[in-house]
Amino acid sequence: MPEDGVHDSQLLKGVLSLALMRLLADRESYGYELVTRLHELGLTEIQDGSVYPALGRLERDGHVTSRLVASPSGAARKYYRLSAPGYAALKHIERAWQSLVSALEPILSQPVPAKPKEALP
Repeated sequence: MPEDGVHDSQLLKGVLSLALMRLLADRESYGYELVTRLHELGLTEIQDGSVYPALGRLERDGHVTSRLVASPSGAARKYYRLSAPGYAALKHIERAWQSLVSALEPILSQPVPAKPKEALP
């Protein structure tokens, strides 16, 4: 996490589906519970308004299935779980993510220079 505790919102949007799929690989959850779990991980900038559309996309893509469960304290909750194709996609996406992190590590582990070096003649 950055020292100031702020995450880049565009980066978060790019990895939100991966994070949701990974959380759903652990256990079935409803939307607000997923938001809470993301916040517990330190991703407090992620709002309900981005999680529910991401879950809808994952469901349309066949990576997630859902079911309604009656709630004694109000409206029924929609529980999401990773589908069999979702597990396969998650494995692929995790490999791609790890490959990307490995490729970027050599340059991101260096301090940011104050200015670029001069080009060689």
